[in-house]
Amino acid sequence: MPGIINFVNVSTDGLESSPVVDALAGLRANEARYFMNKYTHEFVTVPAADAPEIVDRITLILRERDIEIASRPLEVTDFVVDGTRMSYVFFESGLAVNVMYTLENAAKRAVGFKLSQDMDVPVELASKFKFARQKSKLAGEIRGSYFVVKGEY
Repeated sequence: MPGIINFVNVSTDGLESSPVVDALAGLRANEARYFMNKYTHEFVTVPAADAPEIVDRITLILRERDIEIASRPLEVTDFVVDGTRMSYVFFESGLAVNVMYTLENAAKRAVGFKLSQDMDVPVELASKFKFARQKSKLAGEIRGSYFVVKGEY
C-alpha cells in the first residue's frame, strides 16, 4: 500500500523486519523532509514487491560497478522532480540506495548509498567505497557514499 512518508511523526510502517528499524525509518523520513523542503514534493513509498521494476532498474545500474546488494528490499519509490528522475530502494539491512538521473543530459547522474545509524557497512560495499558522516535530527548519524553513473538507463 503506497504511503506518504511523514517526517514530523516518523513511522516504521513497512520497515518492521529491519534490525535497525528506527534508524531506517529516520533515514527514510530524512529523505522525505529534503524533497518536501527543496521541491515541495511528497515522498511516497510502496512495498518493493509491488514495484519490482524499480528494484530491477537500480540493480541494473549497480552492475556498472559489479555491486549486488545482498539484503532484501523493503520499500521503493520512483519519481521525477525538476528534470531529474529519483529512484530509491530501502533495504532490510538499513541501507538506502538512490539513483539521481537527469533526463535532459548526463550532467548529474549518480548512485548514492546511505547507511542507517548502527548499521555495519555491507560487505559488498566495504572495499569499494569510503563513507562520509552526516548528522541528522531524524536519522541520527548517516554515513554516505556515491558513484557517478556512466551508462544510459
